[in-house]
Amino acid sequence: MTGFVTLGEIMLRLKAPSHERFFQSPQFEATFGGGEANVAVALANYGLNATFVSALPDNDVGDAAIRELRSFGVDTNSILRTGERVGIYYLEAGANQRPSKVVYDRAGSSICEVEPGDFDWDAVFGAAGWFHITGITPALSQTAADLSLRAVKEAKARGLTVSCDFNFRGKLWKYGKSAPEVMRELVSHVDVGIANEEDCQKSLAVTADVAVESGELELAKYEALSEKMMYEFPNLSVMTITLRESHSADRNGWSACLRDANGFQHSRRYEISDIVDRVGGGDSFASALIYGLSRYTERKDALEFAVAASCLKHSIIGDFNRVSVAEVEKLMAGDASGRVQR
Repeated sequence: MTGFVTLGEIMLRLKAPSHERFFQSPQFEATFGGGEANVAVALANYGLNATFVSALPDNDVGDAAIRELRSFGVDTNSILRTGERVGIYYLEAGANQRPSKVVYDRAGSSICEVEPGDFDWDAVFGAAGWFHITGITPALSQTAADLSLRAVKEAKARGLTVSCDFNFRGKLWKYGKSAPEVMRELVSHVDVGIANEEDCQKSLAVTADVAVESGELELAKYEALSEKMMYEFPNLSVMTITLRESHSADRNGWSACLRDANGFQHSRRYEISDIVDRVGGGDSFASALIYGLSRYTERKDALEFAVAASCLKHSIIGDFNRVSVAEVEKLMAGDASGRVQR
């Protein structure tokens, strides 16, 4: 396996400073981010050959987004320069009992308008062994949904492993299709599923007796949900579900489970008591899982690497998980002291 490809949208992220409300002060912190781009950056950061496939306008903002990706070593040669705008999302960081907020401004962005036939799929997947996508891109527009389905089919036809983070974004499904109408067909071509309990239920209409709002976990219910997912989608060889105990905006319990043909496994649980930035936490799990499944013999080790990496992401401002393999493996080994390294 030589190359890892992701497809999606990189956005301009405009965040209110610190924990301020929107427009509490007349400024925003401007960076870049977006589910599949976050995965590509993390994979490149782990030393893998990562390619990001997308579309961006041929203007200064598009240029800046590409420079940012290239600074991490991501291959951007498959990004089309077309369309009129870069998608934007606004972020207000929550604190204590006040949740974080996201406002999207991405209608009509370049990725929403590009057609499946605009890409040279032989060039995109020629040196690749793994393809990753999320449920975010198919939610943007009918053409983006068509592009996503074409991409997974092209990847499977070439023998790639396909992973998908089912990410449900209720604010995005506005073009006349429901998430299950689109996502169930797409996931029928996927090998590695990544989700939380809300994604399974709202993206794929796989119902389960679990409540995302409760803040408490009953592991047996997640075991049953993972079994149901594998039953409804027998093409899945691995199904992972992240388990977030949301006590407040600042304090979460964090773990994950994995099901494959050998049964069900639950990871170590981390108590994250001072969250710096949780946006991108799921993407950091997905990227680390991909790394782990491609590098470790035991899937339990891959699961533990993914949970540790995503735990560390909660300490980093911005969408990207700026950690090394060595840092993740140190936490995996039990060093969670946070002592100064001299």
